[in-house]
Amino acid sequence: MRMRQSLNDWELAFEHETVLDRRRRAQLRHRAASRSRARRITRVEKSGKLRFSVLFGALTLTVIFVTVVMFETLALLVG
Repeated sequence: MRMRQSLNDWELAFEHETVLDRRRRAQLRHRAASRSRARRITRVEKSGKLRFSVLFGALTLTVIFVTVVMFETLALLVG
């Protein structure tokens, strides 16, 4: 009787450990997915800021170039 009870205790402890291990692994997967998602969002935001800066710089240079060419052309036509 003592051996059977001890075996039952071992089985219950093993099932309990298995359940805990599954939960732990699920939590680790969830945390890893969250970290991956956060890194991807950060990377997209950084590249978005860089692209916006390049676009803003290109538009600014275009406006300056067109303004200078326009006034040079106007000066040639008038003078």
